Amino acid sequence: MGGYNLQVTIDGDSGFCFGVVYAIDMAEEILAEDGYLYCLGDIVHNDEEVERLKAKGLRIIGHEQLKDLHNEKVLIRAHGEAPETYKLALENNIMLIDASCPVVLKLQNRIKTSYDSNEKILIFGKPGHAEVIGLQGQTNNEALVFTDMEELDNVDLPDKFTLYSQTTKSTEKFYKIKEELISRGYEVKANDTICRQVSNRDKDLPAFVAKFDKIIFVSGRKSSNGKVLFEVCRKHNPETYFISSPEELELSMFAPGDKVGIAGATSTPMWLMEQVKAELEKF
Repeated sequence: MGGYNLQVTIDGDSGFCFGVVYAIDMAEEILAEDGYLYCLGDIVHNDEEVERLKAKGLRIIGHEQLKDLHNEKVLIRAHGEAPETYKLALENNIMLIDASCPVVLKLQNRIKTSYDSNEKILIFGKPGHAEVIGLQGQTNNEALVFTDMEELDNVDLPDKFTLYSQTTKSTEKFYKIKEELISRGYEVKANDTICRQVSNRDKDLPAFVAKFDKIIFVSGRKSSNGKVLFEVCRKHNPETYFISSPEELELSMFAPGDKVGIAGATSTPMWLMEQVKAELEKF
């Protein structure tokens, strides 16, 4: 293909957040010693990284399979788990390797304290998301989880409640929701529980993406944070493309001499962004 001479730069702030790094380091250490390790749910919302670790002996299981497991080691990933999981592990003599992210654990604890003080709880988050299941578990699954204000239109909400957020949501959207709820006359105690590593990316990405003709955003399709950051990129550079692997790159996305920026989610491994860069440089 006649050389496109793309100038390609990877965003230095993209890549794994510390919670994911911690979980993966822990998994790799045990895999090196034991040769295999069970992990409850995908260790990270990135299929390529999951495949890499499976090749080293990581065995992904669900909660159903956990019930039948005894006397084994099981890793809890950064997203955290509900209290039920810990109870089950005790009953089945399972040794939990707890890699729950400290930011998530702190949030679980705050929600539990609110719940124990009889506060009504709303959680801005994605229903069914791994982290959200763990958060709801702190409230005996009584907390109301919602993604958009419209979902609350026909809901009979209490006059007074406490609002929390899944750690990887958009800060901007959280504050809009808070204002909207207050303007509807509710008494809202709002706790901004969005991870600073995530919200700082929200702030840094606009400056990064403005420098390029095209942006390739690399993320797993299941990543909540990936969706948030992709929208941030697209808002500040409409020429942004979402891909999960280098195979999805097409020459038609580019013009000769384009300056191309590569960014990713907090669950996107740096090696994958390097692969995307190498692929682009072949053009």
